[in-house]
Amino acid sequence: MRIWILTKKNLARAGIIALVALVAVGALYWGGGQAASSVFGTAKKELPVYSVEQSKKKIAISFDAAWGDEKTSDILSILDEYQAKCTFFLVGFWVDKYPEHVKEIDAAGHEIGNHSTNHPHMASLSEGEMQYEIKTTSEKITALTGKEVKVFRPPFGEYNDSLIKTCKGMGIQAIQWDVDSLDWKEQGVQPMVDRVLNNVKPGSIVLFHNNSKYITEALPTILKTLKDQGYEIVSVSDLLLPEPTTIDTQGMQHSAEPTPTAAPEEQPEAPQPVADDSPAA
Repeated sequence: MRIWILTKKNLARAGIIALVALVAVGALYWGGGQAASSVFGTAKKELPVYSVEQSKKKIAISFDAAWGDEKTSDILSILDEYQAKCTFFLVGFWVDKYPEHVKEIDAAGHEIGNHSTNHPHMASLSEGEMQYEIKTTSEKITALTGKEVKVFRPPFGEYNDSLIKTCKGMGIQAIQWDVDSLDWKEQGVQPMVDRVLNNVKPGSIVLFHNNSKYITEALPTILKTLKDQGYEIVSVSDLLLPEPTTIDTQGMQHSAEPTPTAAPEEQPEAPQPVADDSPAA
């Protein structure tokens, strides 16, 4: 039997082997089962849009609607007062229950997005189930408004590569947010106001819920302050950049337009050959 004596050299060799093994396992684990680009690289993850690269002071405000409608009309009145156009992400059963509100939102000039049919954990569904959740609600919205649904927000903000690829295949853009009002925590008006105003920046997508406790009290202050600061408030689709685009590792959408090729400079006329009077070699 061979006896392996622990020397400094052997310990160092064992440490290197263990490190390589850990890196390899980590690459497989954090890559979500996808092949890593290298032992020390990371697998490319499919991402929704969290924010948009913007040179102008333009942002999008969004409302998720699933559990109630009591404040929807008041929200629309406030948005109209401050001339803000927003996006409402609607769940299918909300659309079924409040079709008149769907029409009211659309008539006020706001965008209607898809928030699934049954508000499930989308990352746990098969591709076929994902397609059903998206397709069914989009069809319901289109039947009421006559407009194509362009954006989808997954319930709970949960997604995986399969969902993002499914959205792309269905021609709908998956949307998250980079500023969360946390209105569902019901911490009061001022915390909502501060959280939004302290974190918003050009290209931000802000998340609210249409039936949160303090939404109608906080929204006027937020809108007025943003307007005073020079922000334009638009729908999510109006914030998005025209294709082609890319999304960085933070979920920010960037333009992928190729850099225009400069016109070739006019070349000087080639010099005419000069007669060589020297004797032939």
